[in-house]
Amino acid sequence: MSKNIEQQAGRSAHVCLTPALIPLYKVEEYIVVIIDIFRATSSICYGIENGAEAIIPVSQVEECSAYREKGLDYLLAAERDGKVVDGFDFGNSPFSYTAEKVAGKTVVLTTTNGTHALHLSRSAKKIVIGSFLNLTALSAWLKTQHENILLVCAGWKNNFNLEDTLFAGAVIEQLKAEGFELDDAAIAANDLFQLGKGDIDEYLKKTSHGERMKKLGIEKDITFCLQVDITTAIPVLQGERLVKLV
Repeated sequence: MSKNIEQQAGRSAHVCLTPALIPLYKVEEYIVVIIDIFRATSSICYGIENGAEAIIPVSQVEECSAYREKGLDYLLAAERDGKVVDGFDFGNSPFSYTAEKVAGKTVVLTTTNGTHALHLSRSAKKIVIGSFLNLTALSAWLKTQHENILLVCAGWKNNFNLEDTLFAGAVIEQLKAEGFELDDAAIAANDLFQLGKGDIDEYLKKTSHGERMKKLGIEKDITFCLQVDITTAIPVLQGERLVKLV
C-alpha cells in the first residue's frame, strides 16, 4: 500500500504527473487545479469566459446521455479518443464553446482524460480549472490562497503527457517566488517549462497527443489551446457544476 505524501510546513505547490498517482496524495488537504490542455480544460475555461451558465463534468458517456431525459435544455458534449461521440451536440473542441453556442447554457461534458482526473480529485478542498488561456488569472488567484496547491495533470489514459506537465511548470514559475515549497515533480515540471517557454507552440508540436489530433485534422485546436491569457475566468467546482469563480 502506498504511503500518503506528507505535507510540509507552510504552503506547498505539488504536481501530480498523472491521475494514476492521485491516490498517493491526501487530496483533501489541497486546492486542486485540473489540467487537460488538449483540450478539455482549455474548452471549459473558454466556455465559462463566454457566458456558459455552468459545465457539468461527468465520467461516463452514459451519464452524459442520461441528461437528455431530464427535460431541461442541456447541451451534451462527449469526446473519446479525440472524436465527438455519435449522437452528442459536440465534443471538447474550444471552437464549440463560443458565446453564440454556450452563453446562458448548461453543458454536460465527458472526456477521455480531463473529467476522469476531476472525478478522482473530488475530495479536494476546492477544485479549479487551469489552461494557458487563463494562466495569469489562475496563478494570481493561487498566490492569494493560504492552502496547499496540487496541480493535477490529466495526461493521456493515465499516462504522463508533455503539454499538461509543461503548463504545470508555467504555474510553478509564477508561484515559486511566493514561498511555496515544491516537490520534485513541481521542480521537474518547471524545468520542462524553462526548456519550452521560448516557443511553447513549437515545443509542443512533438507531443503524442498533438500527433493524434493532427491525424484527426484538428491542428487548429492545438494552436487555440496554446494561446496565453485570452481569458480571465477561473472555473470552480460547486457541487456538481463548474461555474465562474467570483
